[in-house]
Amino acid sequence: MPIFTQKDIDKIASCVKAESVRKEQDHFRIKISAEEGRRTLILELYPEVTLGKGKGPMVVVYTSNAHLQLHSCSGYVLSDELGEVTFVGESAGKISGLVVEREAACSLYANVKRDLLSGDFTKFGVEVMLSGVALSLAEEIIEKSKGK
Repeated sequence: MPIFTQKDIDKIASCVKAESVRKEQDHFRIKISAEEGRRTLILELYPEVTLGKGKGPMVVVYTSNAHLQLHSCSGYVLSDELGEVTFVGESAGKISGLVVEREAACSLYANVKRDLLSGDFTKFGVEVMLSGVALSLAEEIIEKSKGK
């Protein structure tokens, strides 16, 4: 079952208070703007693209100074309270996550060791702890995708 259906797009757009949402031929395009910081972010969600020998969902973020992609997205977690969506993917026991915020900001955490998510964050430096905390929200999705 695709993870980027119209229902998913509606939830994601609501969480980040999207300025606009467009259905393109093969993807959804969500525009997020933050007047305070005068930032704009474009989030593109592809339900299925060719990724090497297989197919899978892909998340793309465009900002004025960055272009980020998360291939083989396993799922996402909404946090209405924080105003952000965390998209995650797992490969070879490592997790990558792309966090998109309501304020038109984003963060990327790549190749994070899986066991860091359930470890004791206080044993790590702040620079490592941030990725563990950010991606721990998505641990349930990762467990579900492993069971497939």
